[in-house]
Amino acid sequence: MRIFVAGATGAVGRPLVSALIAAGHSVAGLTRTAVKAEILKRQGAEPVIADGLDEDAMRAAVVSARPDVVIHEMTDLTGTTDLRHFDRTFASSNRLRTRGIDILLTAAREAGAKRIIAQSYCGWPYARTGSAVKTEADELDPHPPAQLRPTLEAIRYLEQRVTGSTNPQGIVLRYGAFYGPGTGMLDRAMVEQIRLRRVPLIGDGAGWWSFVHVDDAAAATVRAIDHGKPGNVYNIVDDDPAEVRAWLPALAAMLGARPPFHLPAWIARLVAGEHLVSMMTRIRAGSNASAKADLDWRPAHPSWRQGFADIATQLIEHRSAA
Repeated sequence: MRIFVAGATGAVGRPLVSALIAAGHSVAGLTRTAVKAEILKRQGAEPVIADGLDEDAMRAAVVSARPDVVIHEMTDLTGTTDLRHFDRTFASSNRLRTRGIDILLTAAREAGAKRIIAQSYCGWPYARTGSAVKTEADELDPHPPAQLRPTLEAIRYLEQRVTGSTNPQGIVLRYGAFYGPGTGMLDRAMVEQIRLRRVPLIGDGAGWWSFVHVDDAAAATVRAIDHGKPGNVYNIVDDDPAEVRAWLPALAAMLGARPPFHLPAWIARLVAGEHLVSMMTRIRAGSNASAKADLDWRPAHPSWRQGFADIATQLIEHRSAA
């Protein structure tokens, strides 16, 4: 098939392009810069340079590519380590989830694409009540903290637009928290913050997180092309949802760091905001049962424990060699 990947050089886009080509698909990859276009050429994809919010350029790019399937992986994650100002940090990505998806849907329809697959997020958007591990049928948070509201509204918009589309048929993939190459989790800055004990365990640390390695996210996306059910949403996460009080100290130990400091929730609320307290103490994880059943997909990294440990070992070996 001909696949148009919007956001082809992002955290998921890079391994996705490689996985699609390995599966025998022809790929046109959208990026915003000539430098990144060269990366796509080396991968074997046809690079397309355009801004995802430029309606005319996107229409021309998608129509010219004549894709069977369009995949929305567009984000702008520059500076996403600054979670204290969550609404500001994700403002650009939210425009890509709203205006960007409208442009892409219109272009995909005009190009005659049969299917569109779009990236969403699994984790904190779920309602912070009931089961610790949510399915796709569970409701999203009706009353999120103020800093999270614009992003949740953008996520709702994207999911409704995509799952409601029949021409092309729409599928939404809710990825868990990414780790692996090109992600913020376990990059140099994050690792240094953990080693310096600047990532505290807030409150009871009872917030539940779901993780996914970017290679597994890419593999699930490839499976969704032929196996995903139109109109469905799928949680793309590993098999091992975990509370912050489990994964954060474990990660510190893997990196050879001392356990994280404990910060009472009331202090964190004053210093960092209600949204960060919620992420550390109240949010819910996601179940991958539907993705396994419908997509016939299994994560190659079934647990963050082994995935984190492998990366931590590489980082320690690199540091020793340096």
